Amino acid sequence: MKPFNKQKGIRPELDRCGVHSSLFGRCTSGLPDRRTPSGPSLSSVRRGAAQKTKYVAAFILLLLATTAWRSVEPEITIYMIGDSTMADKPDAADINPERGWGQLFPLFFNQKVVVQNHAVNGRSTKSFIAEGRWDAVLEKLRSGDYVFIQFGHNDTKEADPSRYTNPYSGYRRNLEKFVRETRARGAFPVLLSSIVRRNFNEQGTLVDTHGAYPFVTRMVAMEMKVPFIDMQLKTEDFVNELGPDKSKAIYLWVEPGQYERFPEGKQDNTHLTLLGATEYARLAVEGIVELDLPLARYLK
Repeated sequence: MKPFNKQKGIRPELDRCGVHSSLFGRCTSGLPDRRTPSGPSLSSVRRGAAQKTKYVAAFILLLLATTAWRSVEPEITIYMIGDSTMADKPDAADINPERGWGQLFPLFFNQKVVVQNHAVNGRSTKSFIAEGRWDAVLEKLRSGDYVFIQFGHNDTKEADPSRYTNPYSGYRRNLEKFVRETRARGAFPVLLSSIVRRNFNEQGTLVDTHGAYPFVTRMVAMEMKVPFIDMQLKTEDFVNELGPDKSKAIYLWVEPGQYERFPEGKQDNTHLTLLGATEYARLAVEGIVELDLPLARYLK
């Protein structure tokens, strides 16, 4: 060990920073060498440090923003195809009280799921295909997506050849087409029977209006091993529990002057109010849980 330098009171190999130059090779304190005229000034060092801090902070903010964006990027898209009972309706609910249950469906999922509702008023399986609406869905469909399929109300229209389908042939064939082509894209089909009409007779009995169509939907689901949500059964039980009077609140029964869209009022036993659409969307979600679909883990 070298002796102390009596004049400076420090060992020669300890520099002005108080560290061994032999270990670090230079001063590591960040302070300028006041004994060296050519060294940087204290103010310039501080400016450089501040500038570096800004760059680091900007980089961290950019990284956080990128991470946040990625965390909310949807992982799955649910495509909905069907008729007016499922379709989105225009205007705010205080102007137009009508809502399709598919319009409320997204409220039950987290931000990793996006719902694209392609259901349209008045469409049957036949007219939905003929108008190119199914092809438009197929163009967007990706592996891992879902397609919720619900038709029947307008397939029964015998007086309209552009929409009518025989339940045992045309209707069945169209459902099979939806299933087959969905799977060909690596996506997952889900079949649903139609929601019930509020069709009580004078004795207070809820009478069916859909004939064989819900049964054929179930049959196709069984034969092709497709998840099936029996919305006719679920909604019929729901309406029966409410009864003839209370069930008016979930269907489009409105008084004259109550809503701008229906100044003369309306008594509609097929289409839904906001309350009805919400409850029927909840019943569809209930079906997802009962089937234990992978989609269930994205529910709120």
